Amino acid sequence: MRARTCLLTAAVTLCCAGIALAADPLLPDPNLTPGAVFTTDAAVVCAPGFVKPSQQTPEKLKAFIYREYGIDDPSWGNYQIDYVIPPQLGGAQAPANLWPQSFDIHPWNAALKDRLEDYLYKQVCAGRMTLVEAQREISADWISAYRVYLGEPPHTP
Repeated sequence: MRARTCLLTAAVTLCCAGIALAADPLLPDPNLTPGAVFTTDAAVVCAPGFVKPSQQTPEKLKAFIYREYGIDDPSWGNYQIDYVIPPQLGGAQAPANLWPQSFDIHPWNAALKDRLEDYLYKQVCAGRMTLVEAQREISADWISAYRVYLGEPPHTP
């Protein structure tokens, strides 16, 4: 009985340790993902007919990003590989610009970050903010930027 209890305790400890190591990152780790751009020219991303690059992130690159962040099983966190600086703001598809973002964290999840990306894009294209400013804001701390530009997030049930 005692051996079975010890074995169960060890299994639970190992399981929880794995979950703790792979905690959902609310913000990208700037040492792993500082952000990278393909352009700093607003005329490029705001040009009529501009279509943000929609290339799929290769599976090997996704696996590399998950490993860098210590995530063994991305299905646990309902993750997407997201851009620190999104393509619509000139962000590049490069390891320095990709990180695992969870849809399961509330309220600071991938869907909420998408709202900020759209807002900043509209500000840039309306001439109310430079593209470099928008890139800096979203890459420095997207949660703080969200609060500055859009206020507190809506409450979820």
